[in-house]
Amino acid sequence: MTRKIDLSVNDKTVDLDYFVSGYLDHVTGGIVASLHDTGEIKKLQLTMDEKGDVRMRLNGAEVPLNYFTVEIIRSTFLGMMAPLKGVDKDVKKLEMNIER
Repeated sequence: MTRKIDLSVNDKTVDLDYFVSGYLDHVTGGIVASLHDTGEIKKLQLTMDEKGDVRMRLNGAEVPLNYFTVEIIRSTFLGMMAPLKGVDKDVKKLEMNIER
């Protein structure tokens, strides 16, 4: 599978190696697959703003997320960002784009 993953944290681009890129892709794919009425990822944008609000756009359409889902996604991604080199431990803003 060919994929392109771009990640920025606090408006700073994060360089991703093969392992981290694949890990983010698979975890995100699992999250999307578990959501109701979603399909294959062709283009996905996941964002978290300074207030902690999480938004997801899948193949051009906004994915509705309830409170529980937002909390799970936020916690998962904040946990994945913590060990990455060059990422500030105080993540205020996150943007990830996946294209397959």
